[in-house]
Amino acid sequence: MRSLRLRFLVALLVLTVVAAGGWRWLSQQTEDHEAITVGTTEPVTSLDPAGAYDSGSWALFSNVFQTLLTFDPGDPTPVPDAAERCDFEDEELRLFRCRLRHDITFPSGRTLTAADVKHSFDRVKRINSDVGPTSLFKTLDTVSADTSDTVTFRLSAPDATFPLKVATGAASIVDRQKYPATSLRAGSAVDGTGPYTLSAYTKDHQADLNPNPHYRGYLHETGNPIRLRYYPDAHTLARAWKAQQVDVTSRTLPVDLLAELDPGDPTLRMTASDTAQTHNLYLNTRKSSPLHDARVRRAMAWLVDREALSYTVFRNTVDPLYSVIPSGMTGHTTPFFDDYAGGPNVEKARELLSDAGVSLPVRITFGYDRGRGVGVSTKEAAVLKKQLQTGGLFTVDVTGYQWADFQERWAAGTMDAWAVSWVADYPDPETFGAALVETGSSMNTGYSNAQVDHLVGDTRRLANRGRTADAFDTLQARVARDVPLIPLWQRKDYVVSTPYVGGGQYLQDGTGVFRLWRLRRA
Repeated sequence: MRSLRLRFLVALLVLTVVAAGGWRWLSQQTEDHEAITVGTTEPVTSLDPAGAYDSGSWALFSNVFQTLLTFDPGDPTPVPDAAERCDFEDEELRLFRCRLRHDITFPSGRTLTAADVKHSFDRVKRINSDVGPTSLFKTLDTVSADTSDTVTFRLSAPDATFPLKVATGAASIVDRQKYPATSLRAGSAVDGTGPYTLSAYTKDHQADLNPNPHYRGYLHETGNPIRLRYYPDAHTLARAWKAQQVDVTSRTLPVDLLAELDPGDPTLRMTASDTAQTHNLYLNTRKSSPLHDARVRRAMAWLVDREALSYTVFRNTVDPLYSVIPSGMTGHTTPFFDDYAGGPNVEKARELLSDAGVSLPVRITFGYDRGRGVGVSTKEAAVLKKQLQTGGLFTVDVTGYQWADFQERWAAGTMDAWAVSWVADYPDPETFGAALVETGSSMNTGYSNAQVDHLVGDTRRLANRGRTADAFDTLQARVARDVPLIPLWQRKDYVVSTPYVGGGQYLQDGTGVFRLWRLRRA
């Protein structure tokens, strides 16, 4: 962003093209405006941007709300959307100003102004929802609407990543006359200015999106009508796909089905891409947990076998991960491979537990989201339990929860360990450092380390994001030593569609934007 030129590598590999006669880019063909049905297993936590910080909700926000800035596919440099331009006004990176477009209107017909932008940011911080995106705005001090079309953000500390955060779902602009200043909006109505309007919504079942004829912003055109269907797990989604009830599947089909899909099958298109989605085992570091001692957490790290996990559970549709920052991001290293070389190692784990003076076996609770992961999350939990109980060093009590309950439990710190996926909010390593291991992190492990906080703060001072590599290298090494989390795997993203729908390769690319408007019928 601002002068940021991080080359975030998103390797899009188109695995399948249609058979019969080849295919042309569908955006160049005559479009059929019948709704395209997209199936997903990622639910919407809230229709209010102040009350959601999950990929299912943000996927919808990308389409029904606008942000001041947005991202082109595969490009980490934000471009104006609701704004005409945004810039830092000082060399210290603490004063950020945006000038708005003059032609954006809410569904009521009222013109969007700087007061709406201020209201949108202020309410996220005031409401401070336990499952909301407040943590993204740690460095935001005040927002002022200087004129009807100019908004100024004053930061409490230098933050070169702030423009990227302005392009996320957390910065969705809402109508100040419709969204309360101090509480979440009730009901299923949405008043946004994005490329789509939400015409109908049934929680956990369906969202109908129609192109917004009044949209004005970065896009030159909006797309086909979209019907989003939400499925409780991947097996149910797979049955819908096989029954031809959905045109596009994203997030996610069962791993067994993905592993067996034939790239030469003329009845589908499949796009596979590397992603910035990681999956970690988070550990409760508080004094109330048996994992308070870092030696106990390091013992757990010696017992985890990622290779076995990615093969036996995910059939190599994910890659083993050895750091808090994923492969493809600036500064990525592999300290959980280097520091725990030769693992799994029961004797190394036993020595650490002996040094810690704890009674064996160490009894811990382990929670996971049982709803969306296809039964794969249940299988993963069983494999992790078996690995951690090797040698009789730990006893693991495993419980699966529905997503909303699971979120509340980790927010309350009631579990000793919990497995959660993290999707990059924006294409920069700071989204992993700040959100996952900085003091007050979104995963609420209770972990706090002054060196880590200092390193994250230092990286925010660097507009040239390539210069952050050394700091993130040190941060990753510290995390491997303190173990507030154990990295498990990095997802490969698969979008599967019928041969009559194109654009699936643009749906998601690590920038945090879910581009439903790029889907086109033949």
